[in-house]
Amino acid sequence: MARALPRKFYNRDTATVARELLGKRLVRKTEQGTMQGRIVETEAYLAEGDSSSHSARGKTRRNASMFGPPGHAYVYTIHGRFCFNTVTEGPGQGSAVLIRAIEPTQGIEEMQTRRGPCIERDLTRGPARLCEALGLNLEWDGWDLSKGEELWIADGRLLPSGEWACSPRIGISRAAGLQLRFFLVGNRLVSGPMKLNRPQAQNTAIKKQ
Repeated sequence: MARALPRKFYNRDTATVARELLGKRLVRKTEQGTMQGRIVETEAYLAEGDSSSHSARGKTRRNASMFGPPGHAYVYTIHGRFCFNTVTEGPGQGSAVLIRAIEPTQGIEEMQTRRGPCIERDLTRGPARLCEALGLNLEWDGWDLSKGEELWIADGRLLPSGEWACSPRIGISRAAGLQLRFFLVGNRLVSGPMKLNRPQAQNTAIKKQ
């Protein structure tokens, strides 16, 4: 099994990390077996100039992991469901990448058991569905992903520019114009409306706001 991404991978510009996570594999090892999938969609949340980020109003008990060392998990709840992020940049920065969707490649039956009845396309499409399928909850908040134990992101090839695109993030009202959502072009497991999943946004410069 491929090694876990090292801490130095995460200790970089958040948008760069979000883009380069595409194509990497999210791995969850359990007593029932290993589940994993290729990352097909991410969103970057910045430490500065990003009013939609959980860190925009400073450090709290809820978002403390977001200010921790890079390469750790930041898991939070929204409407009673969970979202999984990887912390980026240096300690104290308050930046992270949300993993929005994966393409399952192993342990699909176990994922289906955890998710319950659903169509195959919706198994891990969207951050809450992804967490439910992999059994991720607040117990994983602060987990060191660089250890390569139980939960990690495995290394893989860097995707060329023609395979990915970017767009505004989904479901936010603040800093909505920032092009910080990254996805694999043409992948059917990417979430969100089709108008945001077209390749015309590809290689668009990331706007500052």
